[in-house]
Amino acid sequence: MASAIIIFFGLLGNISTGLLYVSPTNVFWRILKRRSTEEFESIPYISKLLNAYFWVYYGVIKPDSILVATINMFGALVEIIFLFIFLLYAPPRMKIRTAILVVVLDVVFPAAAILLTQFTLHGDTRIDVAGLLCMIFSMIAYASPLSAMKTVYLTKSVEYMPFLLSLVFFFNGGIWTIYALLAKDLFVGIPNGTGFFLGCLQLVLYAIYWKPKSSDQVGDILADQPQTEPLIKSPEQLE
Repeated sequence: MASAIIIFFGLLGNISTGLLYVSPTNVFWRILKRRSTEEFESIPYISKLLNAYFWVYYGVIKPDSILVATINMFGALVEIIFLFIFLLYAPPRMKIRTAILVVVLDVVFPAAAILLTQFTLHGDTRIDVAGLLCMIFSMIAYASPLSAMKTVYLTKSVEYMPFLLSLVFFFNGGIWTIYALLAKDLFVGIPNGTGFFLGCLQLVLYAIYWKPKSSDQVGDILADQPQTEPLIKSPEQLE
């Protein structure tokens, strides 16, 4: 019975994580239509691919964790497609920089880390090291919404934080946290518990600042703040 419940939450986690992986599809559809990457950055997709690699490895070497591996295999494929499109339409300097980062961070580093872990460590130590690497890169990925949350707080508007993405983020963290508690997997639990907490904060911000403001009002507020280009633009910013 317990194993069936774990599988159930693992399958739910696969669905919600799959939605997160494909959430930037609108960005790449825009790139394909305009045949240009414009001001978009490649770093988020490079880091998500790196993260997916380590979760696949962890899911393969840890007993009864195949559901962790399968969804991240899907995620790795999605990120490879995204990066291929990005490299196809990026301007020359961005293309060179992205290609270098892909080779270093998505080929050389994970290959070296996984081979080193596989051939120098054994048993639970190997699993723990792989899990630690997964946890570190997942925590980095889960920190990405903080900039959007800061914008919401400064502008008192949720215009630049898509509700659906925040809701999926919330459910994804919650589902995997329950899975981790049932499976007694600390490495899955800590980053996803953090993601669940951040998802809760995003929904609280929605409850506080859901009343719409005009784009001019939001623009005036942002104009008074130090300007930084977001790594991934929200759907509202694409209009």
